[in-house]
Amino acid sequence: MFKLPNLAVAAAAIVLAGAVQAGPLGIGSTATPEMIAGWDIDIRPDGMGLPPGRGSVAEGEPLYEAKCASCHGLFGEGEGRWPILAGGEGTLDTLHPEKTVGSYWPYASTLWDYIHRAMPYPAPQSLTDDETYAISAYVLYLNDIVDDDFVADRESFAAVKMPNEPNFYIDNRPDVQNTRCMENCADPANFTIVTTINGVTPTGHFKEDSGVAANHYGDSEPAVKAVEVAMSDAATAGKSVYDKACQACHGMGVAGAPKVGDASAWVDRIQTGMASMSSNAINGYQGPNGVMPAKGGNMSLSDEEVSMA
Repeated sequence: MFKLPNLAVAAAAIVLAGAVQAGPLGIGSTATPEMIAGWDIDIRPDGMGLPPGRGSVAEGEPLYEAKCASCHGLFGEGEGRWPILAGGEGTLDTLHPEKTVGSYWPYASTLWDYIHRAMPYPAPQSLTDDETYAISAYVLYLNDIVDDDFVADRESFAAVKMPNEPNFYIDNRPDVQNTRCMENCADPANFTIVTTINGVTPTGHFKEDSGVAANHYGDSEPAVKAVEVAMSDAATAGKSVYDKACQACHGMGVAGAPKVGDASAWVDRIQTGMASMSSNAINGYQGPNGVMPAKGGNMSLSDEEVSMA
């Protein structure tokens, strides 16, 4: 006679369990339209997502100089290892392409989106919509894409056509599965660490007030210490020559000069041999990747000094 009440209790428990599963779990809350709008900041290539606002080239110039030039240069040429924003036309099919906003990017929407989302580096998303329009307009002007009287707003900015857009296309090749090779692998114990990637982002000029992690600046010990390589006597003697006569071009990549420290830029040159490299440096060089005057333009240097440099 106790079975029927027990069955009733069990049935009631099942009903309650179903009600709990169907309802909220008590975790979090439903996103409000305001919360969704705070994350819905992406801009499509056709301009969908651009907010109301405006900004002219003239208004963008002082904003760019105040908030962008310390990294990207006054004219978009880039400071140190920071990205170059302007120039690079006609370089995409060379050995050393410069992928700038004007030479490579297919859509202007990417410029507005990235500036608004991530810039300036020390204070991302601190720019107003009007400031973003103005800085975007100025960067387009630096690349000769718009005139100096251009005013960017939702309509005019969406109508901007980038020079390299026709060269982008949908890759319709089928996906393939790449099986990773795990045979005859090198023994990690035999590896020699020659350098590290610590400090790839050059943030030294933000050190005082940016709040960027200290390991960006090299203040903390890296997990793996780089192995120092001693220079030969000739290289040591050549360094002073380089500092005085060569650094101006090879430090910044002027006229296609390969930058010191950019290993990929030197691979083809090194493969020609030291004798060929010395001959080009002494006698001058002119080719598809750059121009170098004889002895870097300093004819007072001896052939030996140039070779050591």
